[in-house]
Amino acid sequence: MGMTVVRYQPKPDQADENQRLVQAVFAELAVTKPTGFSYATLRLADGTFIHVAETDADVNPLNEVKAFATFLSGIGERCEPGLGPNPQSATVVGSYGHPAGQPFPDQRGTMPAEARRT
Repeated sequence: MGMTVVRYQPKPDQADENQRLVQAVFAELAVTKPTGFSYATLRLADGTFIHVAETDADVNPLNEVKAFATFLSGIGERCEPGLGPNPQSATVVGSYGHPAGQPFPDQRGTMPAEARRT
């Protein structure tokens, strides 16, 4: 599947609820621990949310997360008109000190030997 970036802006009175729903997704991911998958969400100062998901699987593991389904329900109503979710494929152009574009850790949480910097 590769990397996907989603950007959207909730209505000001919906931003905190949106954040609560996002945090519930991360709480469930902490329990289910899907492998070969990384996910981050940013809340910008202007209220915009940015989600970055990367997986080496053909199927997005978020599709199996119940809290993600709850988050998705009503996302259109939570957003400013014309500023709803806009998912796009992304490619890392460069990275310094950031895990983007690095191989996934194995199930023990360690990087594969060929990916470790010496």
